[in-house]
Amino acid sequence: MCGITGWAAFRPGPQDDHGPRTAGHARVIEEMTATLARRGPDAGGVWLGAHAALGHRRLSVLDLAGGVQPMADRPERPDVVLSYSGEVYNHHRLRAELRSLGHEFRTRSDTEVVLRGYLQWGEGVADRLEGMYAFAVWDERRGQLLLVRDRLGVKPLFWARIDGGAAFGSEPKALFAHPELSPRVDADGLREAYSLLFGTGPTLWAGVREVPPGHLLVVDRAGVRERRYWELTARPHTDGLPETVEQVRFLVDHTVRTQLEADVPLCSLLSGGLDSTVVTALAADELRSAEGPRARLRSYAVDYLDQAESFTGDVLRTGHDTPYAAEAGRFIGTEHSTVVLDPAALLDPEHRRAVVVARDSPIGVGDMDTSLYLLFGEIRRHSTVALSGEAADEVFGGYPWFHSPAALAAETFPWLLVTGDTAAMPLHPELAAELRIGEFRDAAYREALAAVPHLDGEDPAERRRRELQHFSLTRWLRQLLHRKDRLSMAQGLEVRVPYCDHRLAEYAFNTPWALKSHDGREKSLLRDIGAGLAPQSVLLRPKNHYPATHHPEYTRGLQRLARAALDLAAVREIADAAALKPALDAAPEQLSWGMRLRLERVVDLSLWLDHHRPTLAL
Repeated sequence: MCGITGWAAFRPGPQDDHGPRTAGHARVIEEMTATLARRGPDAGGVWLGAHAALGHRRLSVLDLAGGVQPMADRPERPDVVLSYSGEVYNHHRLRAELRSLGHEFRTRSDTEVVLRGYLQWGEGVADRLEGMYAFAVWDERRGQLLLVRDRLGVKPLFWARIDGGAAFGSEPKALFAHPELSPRVDADGLREAYSLLFGTGPTLWAGVREVPPGHLLVVDRAGVRERRYWELTARPHTDGLPETVEQVRFLVDHTVRTQLEADVPLCSLLSGGLDSTVVTALAADELRSAEGPRARLRSYAVDYLDQAESFTGDVLRTGHDTPYAAEAGRFIGTEHSTVVLDPAALLDPEHRRAVVVARDSPIGVGDMDTSLYLLFGEIRRHSTVALSGEAADEVFGGYPWFHSPAALAAETFPWLLVTGDTAAMPLHPELAAELRIGEFRDAAYREALAAVPHLDGEDPAERRRRELQHFSLTRWLRQLLHRKDRLSMAQGLEVRVPYCDHRLAEYAFNTPWALKSHDGREKSLLRDIGAGLAPQSVLLRPKNHYPATHHPEYTRGLQRLARAALDLAAVREIADAAALKPALDAAPEQLSWGMRLRLERVVDLSLWLDHHRPTLAL
């Protein structure tokens, strides 16, 4: 896992002869690359050509001695140069195929497989990769920059136009180190951020876009062109229940086992839920098969001081995770640790600032972001790679909205019914009137609905659940993956997400709801394959979201931070201070999760404004 950045530009005149091979351009690419140092703490490098510059920061995971980037096809006067982030899990098979086609390899890295795959198949290399990745290829022969992002968007990739071309980076902060780009936010950006729709393409930042998942971008003298190379499609499902369970078992088992390769210590996140328990059990079994019966996988969970005593359920959480995680760890046989965080650590301004800086955004989930960041920091003391159960709810239908008559009937994005405006930070009335977020949501919903593929003659109930799953996989999942990537990479930790395997997503997307919920509960198919891998208590446990602290001292501290944030004029230009007063004045035990999240976002807004100092063009 790494950070990538750079640009390609085709300006007329002297640029054609000398291009960016100047001290000024060298300084720019070095500065852009330096912004990503936390993503790649082990090494960094840059490459400069006549019309392109590539930068790379490396977190060494495979082939520690090789795999240095940017990587060229040959040392002198290269035809192709690559800057790559992520992991390609089928690189051994591709390497063998490329060798049979005459390619020779200098390293064991998956990076070189991507490089030589491009030399062999051009843009078509994207169709052959299995994994999580974002990469840039400069092709000197064609005078072309190619940007590619993985199918489900696990790895981020942003870009913006510059004079004569485009710049790119793993994070927006890398773009803002380019002299032609600056952190500017307009009404469109705030609309994208505060609508909580998690679209792909436009971002909070004016002029900055994401390369959408499953897309590639070409930059050359003709301009910038975007092309989709993968998307979810509707296909008939012909397997019965036994065949479906076995296929899901095969796909999950295969994707977990192929994601364990690393030349550095690897561990698993184990919350005590079904999703992470299945992943951890399969990984632990593979580790014992490879290293012997005494081998033990490390596993980690997060908890909060006095959580057992202060826990109260809410719309997203039904119970305390820690006892289930500990039981799952004993059942599987992991070396399990629980990282316990107190209110002081969660309220620490430097921790909260680090989270906002990592996100490049004021939109987060407060203590749940801070705790994840601190958990990753503790894990990084012992491991460089962690497995996560992210995306199982999207793939197997685990969220409440898949089972709610209200969500099925509502003509809006389902998560808005769960969190809705009770958790959205209230905007200043004048700004709210300008943004017209309700109208924006309605238009975005119609657009998202039109993008869902269907089978002819599909039953209306099946059709609706297919729509909710498409929204979940293409929008809701996006913000979870961004959160996990930014906060893990800010600690120099690579997190792998086996449930984001595109073949698993394709198969589950086309599995009828009657099979997905055949036992009358959420995630029936995952529960089927979890039998024998997880203790009975975990198999029967209801869906529980990532934990939030319920400690009253944290709530009181959050209220203090929010009051201080609202003392700032810049914050009051965006947030509605009057609407936030009830949350500021409430007793800690009376503050609902939604009201508390409003305060979290006010605090994060103040930190974002202070650090990024964006130009607000409203």
